[in-house]
Amino acid sequence: MKRSELSEFEFEEEGFKIKIKRGSGAQPIITSTPLSAHPFPLVAAPSEVAAPAKPAAQAAGSPAAGSGADEVGFAYVKSPMVGTFYRSPSPENPSFVEINAKVDEKTVVCIIEAMKIMNEIQAETKGSIVEILVENGQPVEYGQRLFKVKLG
Repeated sequence: MKRSELSEFEFEEEGFKIKIKRGSGAQPIITSTPLSAHPFPLVAAPSEVAAPAKPAAQAAGSPAAGSGADEVGFAYVKSPMVGTFYRSPSPENPSFVEINAKVDEKTVVCIIEAMKIMNEIQAETKGSIVEILVENGQPVEYGQRLFKVKLG
């Protein structure tokens, strides 16, 4: 900011707003304000990505959050953010998981691209993949079900 002689910078995109002001001292003052009650950042490091809680997904009221209660003995890997769903790290590579693949809490099952950042999504449950609910390259919503996992 000093090099460009900026005293204030404001950026807003997809429900997120950041404002940076240069104060009277040498240190800039940085504030960010989510424009909605979004419980997760739009871009997060893979280690910071967590599955949304059921009440938050139901409160969102979007059809992407799923309809009805979860089935007994099954869990769903849900999207923690809005972005583009990818089944593999690149088009030349095989998918992270296929149907009947065994997964545990740390197994990477897909990537969601948000704002040009590739976020690895982990299963966060132990079991086997029984259904892949999203097509490769399709946009996904926050809380949308990505994979159906048989617990065990």
